[in-house]
Amino acid sequence: MAVSAFPFSAPLDRPVLKAFGASSGKSLESLGLRTVGDLLRHYPRRYEHRGELTDLAGLALGEHVTVVADVETATIRRTRDGKALLEAAIADGRGRLRIAFFAGHPGRLRWHEGKLVPGRRGLFSGVVSQYQGRLQLMHPDFEVFDPEDEAQAREEAAWPIPIYPSSSSLQSWQIRRAVRHELDGLGDGEVPDPLPSGLRAAHHLPSLLEALRLVHVPQEDADWHRGRHRLRFEEAFVLQAELARRRARSAGQAAVRRPGVAGGLLDAFDARLPFTLTAGQREVGEQIAGELARPHPMQRLLQGEVGSGKTVVALRAMLQVIDSGGQAALLAPTEVLAAQHVRTLRALLGDLAEGGFLGGAEQATRVALLTGSLPAAARREALADAAGGAAGIVVGTHALLNPDVQFADLGLVVVDEQHRFGVEQRDVLRTRGQVHPHLLVMTATPIPRTVAMTVFGDLETSVLREVPAGRSGVRTFMADARRPNYVARTWTLVREQVDSGGCAFVVCPRIAADDDDGGDDADLLADEGVGLPPEGAGAPRPPLRAVLEVRDELAARPELAGIPIGLLHGRMPAEDKDRALDAFASGATPVLVTTTVIEVGVDVPAATAMVVLDADRFGLSQLHQLRGRVGRGAAPGVCLLVSSADEGTPAWERLETLTRTTDGFALAAADLELRREGDVLGAAQSGTASSLRLLRVARDADLIERARGEAAALVGQDPELAGWPALTDAIEHRLAGSGEEFIDRV
Repeated sequence: MAVSAFPFSAPLDRPVLKAFGASSGKSLESLGLRTVGDLLRHYPRRYEHRGELTDLAGLALGEHVTVVADVETATIRRTRDGKALLEAAIADGRGRLRIAFFAGHPGRLRWHEGKLVPGRRGLFSGVVSQYQGRLQLMHPDFEVFDPEDEAQAREEAAWPIPIYPSSSSLQSWQIRRAVRHELDGLGDGEVPDPLPSGLRAAHHLPSLLEALRLVHVPQEDADWHRGRHRLRFEEAFVLQAELARRRARSAGQAAVRRPGVAGGLLDAFDARLPFTLTAGQREVGEQIAGELARPHPMQRLLQGEVGSGKTVVALRAMLQVIDSGGQAALLAPTEVLAAQHVRTLRALLGDLAEGGFLGGAEQATRVALLTGSLPAAARREALADAAGGAAGIVVGTHALLNPDVQFADLGLVVVDEQHRFGVEQRDVLRTRGQVHPHLLVMTATPIPRTVAMTVFGDLETSVLREVPAGRSGVRTFMADARRPNYVARTWTLVREQVDSGGCAFVVCPRIAADDDDGGDDADLLADEGVGLPPEGAGAPRPPLRAVLEVRDELAARPELAGIPIGLLHGRMPAEDKDRALDAFASGATPVLVTTTVIEVGVDVPAATAMVVLDADRFGLSQLHQLRGRVGRGAAPGVCLLVSSADEGTPAWERLETLTRTTDGFALAAADLELRREGDVLGAAQSGTASSLRLLRVARDADLIERARGEAAALVGQDPELAGWPALTDAIEHRLAGSGEEFIDRV
């Protein structure tokens, strides 16, 4: 059941079933509007204008007109094809006009017939068309009024007309009337305002009731602009107030200091590093080291470019915690990524990861892996190493969240690709011990500042922009999937890369040709538009490419004759995934046909080519991550985006943008402009009553910045917002349930 948008206010908590009766109330409920408060938060999506009143003698074909006229006749009859037709004649003393309404059944026109009574005067608005030589309005918007209302109706004819999200059973004009009926009876005391009066005055914002009247009953365009601005600010402020309160609560929690020790694992690791840390890695490392040494839990988001060295920064933080007597848990979204992390960490640590084993360094730890598909014996060993403290680092998927996973002294939780986890999952590990461990959230998807402070607003943010020395970069090209010569050139280029000692990923959006969705990657691709009609295309497009069919197709192509071709997707057993990646990394199968399971974290320095099939069905950020899997070694990389998108369509523009730049932050900003807002803010913002309605992170950066500052100041004075009940009520009701999830998802 939807939660009222106006908490604890009797007039606004009134169910629509009681306010409007069973029939209309059920129609409103079908739109998710269960209370009068929900109805008033059902904002118009756009506004139209009737224009100047026109006399019937001066009408022109194709013109959008508004006329005041008297009803002369109105009848319902059946047409030859069985439809119901209401036909009426209206006149204003200077001319006559036909108006018509069609419906599948006469009963659907009875309401119109009841209003269009001969002798009644009304306001009719629509586009002038012609039928059998007579001018007419088809399905006009209209209102009939009593004689004493005529002057008011003429005045309101020039006002903007709110157009609401509606349904087949509830038209926009019906919603407009219902909203206005409720607004007319409300006073300021009946609409609690989450914005403190001083803040409203400082920013020249109207009260909440006034803002609602401005957006629902505007007399000019400036009115609804002003009302929407206030409501956007309110949405930003309510969210930022909760994020500021979370930050304040975190600052008040106790954590174990993890300052590290001289001559420990971290110093030993630094001494063995075969490369020099970038300036960004050193700066962020110092930030993290300082926060780990404090008696309050660190809460930091580490974002960076593809290949910017986040793993090394995270590992150094984990070693500092181990040196301080604690353990670290690394939570990854997929088994492939978890296994990759284990391989990478063990390779970086060498004998420092062989604690207790023959050949291990004198001061060493262990890196354990915990996933759902581990064999029973390996799982028991990993659980014992975690619980006993032998494993200083435990890497795992959601399996880490199981109650039987215990730690001797968990000091740091590292969450990789946070947007794949919900807040409850993230906090399972953080709340398992006596005190909260420190938290480091990593993402390889560059996040615009506005999104970071909106979605990760309870975390401090660090950014890595530099790419370590030795990376050769990637060139990106588009290839038209409908042109055989382009396709042939694509596979010839792959052949050239393999012959030069490189290897190539071939990414497909599906596993099998008969899949209805993206297979194991459906959750990754749904937000990017997979399954939707191609943008700007009229003809049906071919089915999405699938790894199983593409592998067979490539094996038969003359350009790739004699080249072993591997296969990788999320439905394979963990051992088969590991073997597939190992064979690819060693060059035994230099071409790997895969789903987006390799999107993040997979590090194969020999990979020099990336071919993405159906590239137009992916978002910019995801394509940038895929491109980041190649060119990680000394040899330059090439990325080929194979697509059937037509030039000039939004899909084509996405791909063309990717060919112009490798700057992930520039691409993230472009992606934010191109994608639906709900994709940016998370699945929780899909239209529930508690979701944000008007705030847009791509457009409202300055407004969000101001709201964040005001919220931080208010929480600084009153950390629990005890003195602001309307604000705390708004936080509780708007950010409850899915709204809580929204705060921690991007």
